[in-house]
Amino acid sequence: MRKYRTAKDLTHARLAPLLPCSESLIGAVERGTRLPTEPFTRQLERALGLHGELLELLPPIRGLGQKWFRKWPAAEQAARFIRVYELALIPGLLQTADYARAIFQGEPGALPAEVEEEVKVRLQRQAILSRVTPPTLSVILDESVLWREVGGREVMRAQLANLLALMARPCITVRVIPLASGATAGLVSAFAIADTDDGTQTGYIDSVESGEVTHQTEMLRKLGERWEVLSALAQPIYETEKIIQRVVESHDR
Repeated sequence: MRKYRTAKDLTHARLAPLLPCSESLIGAVERGTRLPTEPFTRQLERALGLHGELLELLPPIRGLGQKWFRKWPAAEQAARFIRVYELALIPGLLQTADYARAIFQGEPGALPAEVEEEVKVRLQRQAILSRVTPPTLSVILDESVLWREVGGREVMRAQLANLLALMARPCITVRVIPLASGATAGLVSAFAIADTDDGTQTGYIDSVESGEVTHQTEMLRKLGERWEVLSALAQPIYETEKIIQRVVESHDR
């Protein structure tokens, strides 16, 4: 939205009456703190002379099962830099369809149709990494993530091979914290931080049932500190590739 607005040399003040809406709403949508509705997006496309470029981005944002989670894909869409720490699973942005399917099938009472819809939404979220100017994604994984056979040996082997392939992209870095590190600052929960060009930060903290998407300054400061501690423990990229390759080879035996 920001890209097409600035290309038309429109400020928030000049765009607002064309929709019509408030300047604050335009700013909130661009920062990822408000979800764009379909009517809003259609009005925006008419005002900017677009032909579906923004509408096609709606599926990853809309239709997610958990209401509390819906703000996070919007933050991913708006971000220029995303940091993710995971202690149990490959992050959603890097999952294969089969790996994601195995995760959703493990949910209590999961129905096949619901599982497939969740897989579809998860894969749609990954479209941000294929944009002309994708966000920079920096991932830190606990090594236990690599050894947990989600979906079985073949699914896990394919997932790890996919992870290695994704690491070849200049916008994606993955580093592993070795099991030998023992107790770390990451054993509490997985989390992520998304940063936009204008300095807006959004945090996501994982939990069993509810999770939390936050803009609280103090919480974001604490997440940033935790990230720095974990980053110091993580192996460099070339060593991480060796660790992943060893795990892949173990699945071949």
